[in-house]
Amino acid sequence: MQPHRRSFVLKAAMAAAAALAGCQAARGQPSYTVPLEQLQDAVAQKFPRSVPVHGLLELTVQAPRLRLLPAVNRLQAAMAVEAAGPALRRSRTGTFEVEFALRYESADRSLRAHQLRLGRLDFPGLQPAAAELLNTYGPLLAEQSLREVTLHRLRPQDTAVLDGLGLQPGAITVTDQGLVVAFERKPS
Repeated sequence: MQPHRRSFVLKAAMAAAAALAGCQAARGQPSYTVPLEQLQDAVAQKFPRSVPVHGLLELTVQAPRLRLLPAVNRLQAAMAVEAAGPALRRSRTGTFEVEFALRYESADRSLRAHQLRLGRLDFPGLQPAAAELLNTYGPLLAEQSLREVTLHRLRPQDTAVLDGLGLQPGAITVTDQGLVVAFERKPS
């Protein structure tokens, strides 16, 4: 082998080893961990969000507090929400919780919220009719506030070497430390 080619191959192997060293090995499979703090910072940039509801209400959702739910491989988001509009006599503040799974979007290398499930929607002191109205629109609020929100985006340098080795992001697992994105072989 020629000296300059050997040098190139050695440098490429060292780059691949460095990239793999930056990833954690889970069950012999390379992976990439995203800590909760990093997820929290990314999602906070997308809020506050306003959700108009058929001219009756305007719901303003503040940045969620994320919680990892490893037992069910999901995340929970607890958010403060303000409801105002003609259907209410005055503006009200409450909270709501939503759980969601994650998916990888290869087009922009992002981890996104999906499969949302509305948890608790709470507006203390609200009259029953107004509470029923808010509960009716709760799923819309959850869907519009978190659907497809990007929680993390892998940088090209995070995936370049693994891409060259024929690997792509696969399963996303919620752990006590954050999200673990496993890399798996690309289909032939």
